[in-house]
Amino acid sequence: MSAPPHIIQCPRWTHPHPEAPITTSAPAIPLLLAAAHFAAERHEQQRRKGGDQVPYINHPIRVAHLLAETGGITDPDVLAAALLHDTIEDTDTTAGELRARFGDRITALVLEMSDDKGLEKGERKARQVRDAPHKSAEARCIKLADKTANVHDIAFRPPANWSWERRAEYLDWAERVVGACGATNPALERLFGETLAAGRAQLASERAGAG
Repeated sequence: MSAPPHIIQCPRWTHPHPEAPITTSAPAIPLLLAAAHFAAERHEQQRRKGGDQVPYINHPIRVAHLLAETGGITDPDVLAAALLHDTIEDTDTTAGELRARFGDRITALVLEMSDDKGLEKGERKARQVRDAPHKSAEARCIKLADKTANVHDIAFRPPANWSWERRAEYLDWAERVVGACGATNPALERLFGETLAAGRAQLASERAGAG
Protein backbone atom coordinates (compact mmCIF):
# COMPACT_ATOMS: atom_id res chain seq x y z
CA MET A 1 0.00 0.00 0.00
CA SER A 2 1.43 3.40 -0.95
CA ALA A 3 1.69 6.24 1.56
CA PRO A 4 -0.77 9.15 1.44
CA PRO A 5 0.57 12.00 -0.73
CA HIS A 6 1.40 14.20 2.28
CA ILE A 7 3.55 11.54 3.91
CA ILE A 8 7.18 11.29 2.81
CA GLN A 9 8.63 7.81 2.69
CA CYS A 10 11.51 7.47 5.15
CA PRO A 11 14.56 5.41 4.07
CA ARG A 12 14.53 1.76 5.07
CA TRP A 13 16.93 0.83 7.85
CA THR A 14 18.86 -2.18 6.65
CA HIS A 15 22.28 -3.77 6.82
CA PRO A 16 24.59 -2.43 4.06
CA HIS A 17 25.31 -6.04 3.09
CA PRO A 18 21.93 -7.82 3.42
CA GLU A 19 23.37 -11.10 2.23
CA ALA A 20 25.79 -11.23 5.18
CA PRO A 21 24.66 -13.56 7.99
CA ILE A 22 24.11 -12.11 11.44
CA THR A 23 26.51 -13.77 13.83
CA THR A 24 26.74 -13.31 17.58
CA SER A 25 29.20 -15.07 19.83
CA ALA A 26 27.60 -17.24 22.49
CA PRO A 27 28.99 -15.22 25.45
CA ALA A 28 27.41 -12.07 24.00
CA ILE A 29 23.87 -13.42 24.10
CA PRO A 30 23.45 -13.43 27.91
CA LEU A 31 25.00 -9.95 28.09
CA LEU A 32 22.64 -8.47 25.52
CA LEU A 33 19.62 -10.17 27.07
CA ALA A 34 20.64 -8.88 30.50
CA ALA A 35 21.06 -5.34 29.14
CA ALA A 36 17.70 -5.47 27.35
CA HIS A 37 15.97 -6.80 30.47
CA PHE A 38 17.59 -4.19 32.72
CA ALA A 39 16.65 -1.36 30.35
CA ALA A 40 13.08 -2.67 30.01
CA GLU A 41 12.67 -2.70 33.79
CA ARG A 42 14.09 0.81 34.23
CA HIS A 43 12.03 2.30 31.40
CA GLU A 44 8.91 0.26 32.25
CA GLN A 45 6.69 3.24 33.15
CA GLN A 46 8.04 5.54 30.46
CA ARG A 47 6.61 6.35 27.04
CA ARG A 48 8.09 8.07 24.03
CA LYS A 49 6.97 11.65 23.46
CA GLY A 50 5.31 10.86 20.14
CA GLY A 51 1.57 11.13 19.79
CA ASP A 52 1.21 7.34 19.75
CA GLN A 53 2.98 7.05 23.14
CA VAL A 54 4.89 3.86 22.30
CA PRO A 55 6.81 2.18 25.16
CA TYR A 56 10.14 3.92 25.73
CA ILE A 57 12.09 0.67 25.51
CA ASN A 58 11.37 0.63 21.76
CA HIS A 59 13.88 3.46 21.38
CA PRO A 60 17.04 1.87 22.85
CA ILE A 61 16.20 -1.37 21.06
CA ARG A 62 15.97 0.55 17.80
CA VAL A 63 19.30 2.27 18.47
CA ALA A 64 21.02 -1.06 19.10
CA HIS A 65 19.36 -2.52 16.01
CA LEU A 66 20.63 0.33 13.83
CA LEU A 67 24.17 -0.17 15.12
CA ALA A 68 24.08 -3.87 14.28
CA GLU A 69 22.02 -3.89 11.08
CA THR A 70 23.15 -0.68 9.41
CA GLY A 71 26.46 0.03 11.13
CA GLY A 72 27.64 -3.58 11.03
CA ILE A 73 28.72 -3.30 14.68
CA THR A 74 29.06 -6.63 16.46
CA ASP A 75 30.91 -5.57 19.63
CA PRO A 76 28.56 -6.79 22.39
CA ASP A 77 29.69 -4.07 24.82
CA VAL A 78 28.71 -1.35 22.34
CA LEU A 79 25.35 -2.97 21.63
CA ALA A 80 24.70 -3.41 25.36
CA ALA A 81 25.61 0.25 25.96
CA ALA A 82 23.14 1.24 23.24
CA LEU A 83 20.39 -0.69 25.02
CA LEU A 84 21.32 1.03 28.28
CA HIS A 85 22.19 4.47 26.91
CA ASP A 86 19.29 6.37 28.53
CA THR A 87 19.19 4.57 31.89
CA ILE A 88 21.42 7.02 33.76
CA GLU A 89 20.03 10.15 32.12
CA ASP A 90 16.33 9.28 32.21
CA THR A 91 15.88 6.91 35.16
CA ASP A 92 17.18 6.72 38.72
CA THR A 93 19.92 4.27 37.71
CA THR A 94 23.37 5.23 38.99
CA ALA A 95 26.75 4.74 37.36
CA GLY A 96 27.79 2.59 40.32
CA GLU A 97 24.82 0.32 39.80
CA LEU A 98 25.56 -0.08 36.09
CA ARG A 99 29.24 -0.69 36.81
CA ALA A 100 28.40 -3.46 39.27
CA ARG A 101 26.08 -5.15 36.75
CA PHE A 102 27.83 -4.51 33.42
CA GLY A 103 31.41 -3.46 34.08
CA ASP A 104 33.55 -0.39 33.46
CA ARG A 105 33.54 -0.22 29.66
CA ILE A 106 29.78 -0.37 29.17
CA THR A 107 29.24 2.10 32.01
CA ALA A 108 31.78 4.51 30.51
CA LEU A 109 29.94 4.41 27.17
CA VAL A 110 26.59 5.06 28.86
CA LEU A 111 28.11 7.99 30.75
CA GLU A 112 29.41 9.41 27.46
CA MET A 113 25.83 9.33 26.19
CA SER A 114 24.31 10.93 29.31
CA ASP A 115 23.50 14.64 29.61
CA ASP A 116 23.86 16.42 32.93
CA LYS A 117 20.23 17.05 33.86
CA GLY A 118 21.40 19.65 36.38
CA LEU A 119 22.17 22.01 33.49
CA GLU A 120 19.69 24.22 31.65
CA LYS A 121 18.34 22.59 28.50
CA GLY A 122 19.99 25.04 26.12
CA GLU A 123 23.37 24.42 27.74
CA ARG A 124 22.89 20.66 27.54
CA LYS A 125 22.20 20.92 23.82
CA ALA A 126 25.19 23.21 23.27
CA ARG A 127 27.42 20.76 25.13
CA GLN A 128 26.33 17.89 22.93
CA VAL A 129 27.64 19.79 19.90
CA ARG A 130 30.77 20.98 21.68
CA ASP A 131 31.66 17.61 23.22
CA ALA A 132 30.84 15.38 20.24
CA PRO A 133 34.32 15.45 18.62
CA HIS A 134 35.89 14.34 21.91
CA LYS A 135 33.72 11.27 22.45
CA SER A 136 35.10 7.79 21.87
CA ALA A 137 34.50 6.26 18.45
CA GLU A 138 32.07 3.78 20.02
CA ALA A 139 30.05 6.53 21.73
CA ARG A 140 29.93 8.52 18.49
CA CYS A 141 28.44 5.50 16.72
CA ILE A 142 25.76 5.20 19.41
CA LYS A 143 25.13 8.95 19.12
CA LEU A 144 24.65 8.64 15.35
CA ALA A 145 22.12 5.84 15.74
CA ASP A 146 20.36 7.70 18.55
CA LYS A 147 20.03 10.90 16.53
CA THR A 148 18.84 8.96 13.47
CA ALA A 149 16.07 7.32 15.50
CA ASN A 150 15.09 10.63 17.10
CA VAL A 151 15.02 12.54 13.82
CA HIS A 152 12.79 9.85 12.35
CA ASP A 153 10.38 10.06 15.26
CA ILE A 154 10.30 13.87 15.42
CA ALA A 155 9.58 14.07 11.69
CA PHE A 156 7.17 11.16 11.29
CA ARG A 157 5.76 10.48 14.79
CA PRO A 158 5.99 13.88 16.50
CA PRO A 159 4.92 14.71 20.03
CA ALA A 160 1.43 16.18 19.95
CA ASN A 161 2.54 19.41 21.62
CA TRP A 162 5.55 20.11 19.39
CA SER A 163 5.11 22.92 16.89
CA TRP A 164 6.39 22.70 13.32
CA GLU A 165 9.11 25.19 14.25
CA ARG A 166 10.29 23.15 17.22
CA ARG A 167 10.52 20.02 15.10
CA ALA A 168 12.50 21.85 12.40
CA GLU A 169 14.81 23.26 15.06
CA TYR A 170 15.43 19.76 16.45
CA LEU A 171 16.41 18.47 13.02
CA ASP A 172 18.85 21.36 12.57
CA TRP A 173 20.38 20.74 16.00
CA ALA A 174 20.70 16.99 15.40
CA GLU A 175 22.53 17.76 12.16
CA ARG A 176 25.00 19.94 14.07
CA VAL A 177 25.62 17.21 16.65
CA VAL A 178 26.21 14.56 13.99
CA GLY A 179 28.40 16.93 11.99
CA ALA A 180 30.52 17.56 15.08
CA CYS A 181 31.04 13.81 15.49
CA GLY A 182 33.15 13.76 12.34
CA ALA A 183 33.88 10.64 10.32
CA THR A 184 32.54 7.76 12.38
CA ASN A 185 30.74 5.01 10.47
CA PRO A 186 29.98 5.58 6.77
CA ALA A 187 26.82 3.46 6.72
CA LEU A 188 25.37 5.14 9.81
CA GLU A 189 26.34 8.58 8.50
CA ARG A 190 24.64 7.84 5.19
CA LEU A 191 21.47 6.63 6.91
CA PHE A 192 21.37 9.72 9.12
CA GLY A 193 21.66 11.92 6.03
CA GLU A 194 18.86 10.05 4.28
CA THR A 195 16.63 10.16 7.35
CA LEU A 196 17.30 13.87 7.85
CA ALA A 197 16.48 14.63 4.20
CA ALA A 198 13.28 12.60 4.41
CA GLY A 199 12.35 14.34 7.66
CA ARG A 200 12.86 17.78 6.15
CA ALA A 201 10.83 16.77 3.12
CA GLN A 202 8.04 15.66 5.46
CA LEU A 203 8.09 18.99 7.28
CA ALA A 204 8.10 20.89 4.00
CA SER A 205 5.14 18.84 2.79
CA GLU A 206 3.23 19.57 6.00
CA ARG A 207 3.93 23.28 5.71
CA ALA A 208 2.86 23.32 2.07
CA GLY A 209 -0.32 21.44 2.96
CA ALA A 210 -1.07 23.85 5.78
CA GLY A 211 -0.67 26.77 3.42
